[in-house]
Amino acid sequence: MPWIQIKINATKDNAETLGDMLMEQTGALSVTFLDAKDAPIFEPLPGETRLWGETDILALYDAETDTNWVLEQMRASNMLTADFAYKVEQLEDKDWEREWMDNFHPMQFGERLWICPSWRDVPDPSAVNVLLDPGLAFGTGTHATTALCLSWLDSIDLTGKTVIDFGCGSGILAIAAIKLGAAKVIGIDIDPQAIVASKDNAERNGVADQLELYLPQNQPEGLVADVVVANILAAPLRELSGVISGLVKPSGLIAMSGILDTQAEDVASYYQEAFQLDPIAEQQEWCRVSGQKKSGQKKPA
Repeated sequence: MPWIQIKINATKDNAETLGDMLMEQTGALSVTFLDAKDAPIFEPLPGETRLWGETDILALYDAETDTNWVLEQMRASNMLTADFAYKVEQLEDKDWEREWMDNFHPMQFGERLWICPSWRDVPDPSAVNVLLDPGLAFGTGTHATTALCLSWLDSIDLTGKTVIDFGCGSGILAIAAIKLGAAKVIGIDIDPQAIVASKDNAERNGVADQLELYLPQNQPEGLVADVVVANILAAPLRELSGVISGLVKPSGLIAMSGILDTQAEDVASYYQEAFQLDPIAEQQEWCRVSGQKKSGQKKPA
């Protein structure tokens, strides 16, 4: 089925309301918001100076839609100026699922570790291979934060260790840790869907018997590990610094990501008393904070 896409330039103040209107009143099949500063769609004409809005809206319609009628509805909504910027494009009829699958390739992290979609051949059968398909929860290896954590796990000796994956998402880090030699891994996440996704992915990789999964309210008391990895966000890493630090045994290792380069020093400051921190690692404006717990540091009573 062919499609028509209408791109509209809006502002942060009216984008959400306009998106709701496009879905409810004009029959848009989907609405996507883009940051116009990061991915500019509209360029001024030669000699024209124009202050565009901050948000671009992409509305998808079937090819039979009267786009002039849609544009008139937007004008009548009074949410945009009369000369608002827009583009109408016809999209090629494709098997979008197949195209997406074709573009998802095995990825290598560090020296030994590969993350492979299940529909592709494993590039190196002798390597440490994790089979993982994008699904319910965050974490496929394509994002820099996940890549930073995977490379770190590959760089350390996990043989016989206990690992906690704090905010386990899809289970990608937990499963990688098991395949890299960890004796047991504990995954914790506030999202029940993440627990389901991690369990399914662990079963697909044949490591379900080595992975324990808990919602925070159900995790055992006194939980500690040799290695803790937390790929979440800067705010919870700060707010939960005491909890996360307490999960690491004395002399144990920690790695945290989901941190922008502008946030890394601040996040590190919350852990510097308890840990001997490594130099901050950076990839594509995202950072990893890692280190070793000082031997005198114990889990809070």
